[in-house]
Amino acid sequence: MNHDPHKAIDFILMNSAKFSKAKAARVYLEEFRKSKKALLMSQSMEPTAVAREQWAYAHPEYMEVLEGIQQAVEIEEKLKWEIIAAQARIEVWRTEQANNRYIEKVTT
Repeated sequence: MNHDPHKAIDFILMNSAKFSKAKAARVYLEEFRKSKKALLMSQSMEPTAVAREQWAYAHPEYMEVLEGIQQAVEIEEKLKWEIIAAQARIEVWRTEQANNRYIEKVTT
């Protein structure tokens, strides 16, 4: 295990912008999904609102938005957990340092 907390901190700093961008993409796509549904429903020739909604949900363009959301969530979650792991490495290092100080104190 790498015991250098500076590398973990550097990792967090290097990936924070990527994480922010991934989260922004996910939120945008989730909101855009609603707009895409409304646009598709307005293009439908179906006679009822329910039928227009079903048509919109089944439309390939709507499915593309869902696939985009899936990819955005995957990227965001991967970065999130990598950052959480880096934070945990820092906490482990801090605990190890405290333990080492305690051992030095009681053995000297």
